[in-house]
Amino acid sequence: MDFNTAAQKAKSFSKTPTNDEFLEFYGLYKQATVGDNNTAEPGALDLKGKAKWSAWNKHKGLSQDAAKAAYIATYEKYAPKYA
Repeated sequence: MDFNTAAQKAKSFSKTPTNDEFLEFYGLYKQATVGDNNTAEPGALDLKGKAKWSAWNKHKGLSQDAAKAAYIATYEKYAPKYA
């Protein structure tokens, strides 16, 4: 399975992943598609934005190809639970 297929299938899960699982997908997706996070950290009152920023920033230094492979592995881990 390639990255684009995994990303499309993850978006169409029949059940909603937990917040932590969503953030795992989000961080890897952003790293795979954009690369290292070079945006300013959101303020303390923006809890959702801060969580998403942290999820992406935790993958800093990971190559885009490695992030794509990790995203596919994450999809395969959660697909039986949510597909």
